[in-house]
Amino acid sequence: MKKKYCIICGKPLSNGIIIYGRGICISCEKRLLKLENNVDFYEYYKQRIKKTIVRFIIKGEIIHCQNYRF
Repeated sequence: MKKKYCIICGKPLSNGIIIYGRGICISCEKRLLKLENNVDFYEYYKQRIKKTIVRFIIKGEIIHCQNYRF
């Protein structure tokens, strides 16, 4: 099996989240959750995710997700 790497920092992925077969390491995931949307890193993360994941989502496809409540 091919080794996966974080789409944001490029480090080998040992834990974290997988979205459409692409991984985000736990460190980047934690940083994303704490970021304000008016900082440069937010734009960088957004562009990395858009470049790597969005192209795998089929345009017009309805995606059913669970409705989580906190």
